Amino acid sequence: MLALEKAVVSSGLEHSLIELVKTRASQLNGCAFCIDMHTRDALKAGEAPARLFLLDAWREAPQYTPRERAALAWTEALTLVARTHAPDADYAGLLPHFSEEEIVKLSLLIATINAWNRLAIGFRAVPAAGQVA
Repeated sequence: MLALEKAVVSSGLEHSLIELVKTRASQLNGCAFCIDMHTRDALKAGEAPARLFLLDAWREAPQYTPRERAALAWTEALTLVARTHAPDADYAGLLPHFSEEEIVKLSLLIATINAWNRLAIGFRAVPAAGQVA
């Protein structure tokens, strides 16, 4: 898992996009630990708080670029694959914004955060924000 994480972080995808994808998948999976970690990481990296507040409603919010929107749609498609079956339209939506190599990297990113979410939820990881000092 750590090797996958290292590959994802050094994939060449924008750090801001990586954190948006990680946060959105974590929201969909209900992983409080990962939501807390990735929103904190995004804020430290300079992400606008409003974009994080609106991430759950990204389709209605104008704050996201077309590239980010395509990535977020693909994040939802793969995270909820049992329900969505990864629609052709969502894949096609990636093509104007990502190279084939970037689509592979993005898909690996999504698969990796989904695995981390399942581990964090399964092992009852507690968000730092919820820990009592």
